[in-house]
Amino acid sequence: MSSTLPPSVPGAAPGGASQPAKPQVNRLGLSQKDYGGVPSTLCNGCGHDTITAALISAMWEDGMNPYKIAKMSGIGCSSKTTAYFNSKAWGFNAVHGRMPSVATGAILANHTLNSVGVSGDGDTASIGIGQFVHAIRRNVPLVYVVENNGVYGLTKGQFSATAERGAKSRWGDENQAEGIDLCGLALELGCTFVARSFSADRKQIVPLLRAALRHRGTAVLDIISPCVTFNNHEASTKSYDWGRTHEKPIHEIGYVNAWDAPAVDYPEGERIEVPMPDGGRILLRKLGRDHDPRDRESAARLIAEARARREFLTGIFYVDGDAPNLVDGLNLPAEPLATLPESLTRPGRDALDAVMESFR
Repeated sequence: MSSTLPPSVPGAAPGGASQPAKPQVNRLGLSQKDYGGVPSTLCNGCGHDTITAALISAMWEDGMNPYKIAKMSGIGCSSKTTAYFNSKAWGFNAVHGRMPSVATGAILANHTLNSVGVSGDGDTASIGIGQFVHAIRRNVPLVYVVENNGVYGLTKGQFSATAERGAKSRWGDENQAEGIDLCGLALELGCTFVARSFSADRKQIVPLLRAALRHRGTAVLDIISPCVTFNNHEASTKSYDWGRTHEKPIHEIGYVNAWDAPAVDYPEGERIEVPMPDGGRILLRKLGRDHDPRDRESAARLIAEARARREFLTGIFYVDGDAPNLVDGLNLPAEPLATLPESLTRPGRDALDAVMESFR
């Protein structure tokens, strides 16, 4: 009996030779491979690579135009991530802590691009904390992903500003300083999308990213991402084992675009549905905690209580899809500034003379 497939069977070629299955494509006719980048050079098992894979999946599932994405980063292991996804996108690797200001400039030059910034806990919570503060204050339309491992992975694993007081290094040193809770800080600053996740929880990260990519303001995603070289030991509070045993999701999260049929089934009375400006919806099912992410005060209490109890809560803490963003406040034209002709962006001599005359 022949072991080859007959020509009538899908995937079979004339003569019985099998053909490789065609890759699954999204609404643009693109495969996930079309959203990939160069091979990662990070340590095997690094949580950052899982986040990269989730970014690729989220962009592919949403059918985003890969040429209409701007990706920004600063300095650190996390900031290498932008090389590993969507090689067709515009990109810029800024200096340490300055990703938000570079992203702000790029967004103002071309607000039609979907902007994604990838940073780390050192890049964000130490040298770049002022930039983090003002990006949120202005509600810059930016997906701000923090790959948070609690250490400086490029400089031999010193504690970062997000390491909890009492945390121990792989060498047994104890952290004496209070750690910064980036979600609590973002909420206090008025951030319009605040969420936390765990790099090993891909089921949660992908819909979180899909929702963030459709948000019109600053979307902060603090993702605990273990450093397998310097911060994945038994005493670490940012290790894989600690995350798996302590993670407590506050919701089951789904995201449905305006053009999709709902794929997430929730029992009646337990579902929270948050509409997004583009017609999509965040679908949330409560998991043991009565929290509505549209309630800022409730979100603040939830984060504060979890911090006091040293709980590791993940999910969407707060979202406000109606708040005006930086682009709205500046009344920018529909045509991006970067593509306007010089005749419209550079005042002529007569206009400059009139301005000078007005000061007399």
